[in-house]
Amino acid sequence: MNHISPDWLESETTKHQDHVIAHVLGATVMGWLIAGEAAHLLLDIGFLWTIYLDGEMNLLPQGVAISELDADELSIADKTDVAFDAQLLLSEGRDASGLKRFTGSPLECLITAVAVFAANSERRIVISGDEAKIEVVTSLETAELRVVTECPSG
Repeated sequence: MNHISPDWLESETTKHQDHVIAHVLGATVMGWLIAGEAAHLLLDIGFLWTIYLDGEMNLLPQGVAISELDADELSIADKTDVAFDAQLLLSEGRDASGLKRFTGSPLECLITAVAVFAANSERRIVISGDEAKIEVVTSLETAELRVVTECPSG
């Protein structure tokens, strides 16, 4: 896994990003799904934290967020799977089995800090917790988006 290199510069966050970050602190990431040009992280508080390619973000109750997922990205059947997976993760925890669309978080990540970095057309949102770190890495140039996890101690 790539660590923050000298090429990555911490980015100023917008007021909206600051507001979203303030609300996710203290929540736990249960899992995520990548759809379209965004990563959607399910939090244990029943909200979906959406992080877009450009580093912008949104936070909505899971039901509202799932219903607003772009029809071009997900069919009605896919949205049903997403809603089912979200409920499964919230009721059974991040180790829930039978997930069709979400990836359960392999590590416990109670969010203690969020930092935003940029290098050219790439963005890196670093979500830090006591037990784990989750990074959402994006490229505006290639429209690629990935979520990576890491234990701080290894």
